[in-house]
Amino acid sequence: MELKFWGVRGSIPTPAPENLGCGGNTTCLEVRARSGATLIIDGGTGARMLGLDLLSRSSGGSLNLDILMTHFHWDHIQGIPFFAPLYNPKNHITFHTSKAADEVRNILEGQMTHPYFPVSFGLLGAQREFSTLDQNSGPIAGGAFHVRPFALNHPQGCSGYRIETEGGVIVHACDHEHGDPEADRRLLEMAQGADLLVYDSQFTPAEYDAKKGWGHSTWLEGTRVAKAAGVKRLLLTHHDPSHSDAFLEAMLLEARQEFPNTDLAKEGQAFAV
Repeated sequence: MELKFWGVRGSIPTPAPENLGCGGNTTCLEVRARSGATLIIDGGTGARMLGLDLLSRSSGGSLNLDILMTHFHWDHIQGIPFFAPLYNPKNHITFHTSKAADEVRNILEGQMTHPYFPVSFGLLGAQREFSTLDQNSGPIAGGAFHVRPFALNHPQGCSGYRIETEGGVIVHACDHEHGDPEADRRLLEMAQGADLLVYDSQFTPAEYDAKKGWGHSTWLEGTRVAKAAGVKRLLLTHHDPSHSDAFLEAMLLEARQEFPNTDLAKEGQAFAV
């Protein structure tokens, strides 16, 4: 299994020169199983380049894609109208969330209505399905992945995911604010023994004091979860728009003092499990 980052920013795209080492696109990840099955996490602006890459790999054939949506704040859905596979009628795309199917359809249609976008969601050519995930859901993407959703602490709600295959375990916990005992307990339980933990580290510990209630965490909390859960590697993501490459590299050095096997999420970077 391989995890690749196509977008790593939180809040808003930041295509400034001082940010491009880590990347300026908002959240989008690709998980690829050994069988070739693909699972996408979120549709931030990074989804545009992922879509083009998927089309180039398909050599004109059809695509059967599964997209896990954590929630529907702008930085996690902005790339969906520009996701090229949605425009091809040969493709089949399933959106998986913890919400009811009709609610998700209405949300995604809403960002592509007048006056926000010139092409309506209903005109997209690909076959589209909407699936509600819970703890009893079966494997998805042709049986390649078993996905267990869990609630994170974030304004208006957000889902974390434990993604299991024969090759290993990835836990995605983005847009989570530490400090809620029940949410923290769920995260610790789901992160147990993971090969990769992708964790929200938008703020530093010093910044967090002024940002409580905004729905995000710190690199320090990420290291604490990683140690307590016996995680093999911690990946820090959802980088704040104000954090330059130099700032993030300095932050990484601090994090590695607490949990040595820590890395920054960077656009285009892949991690094998």
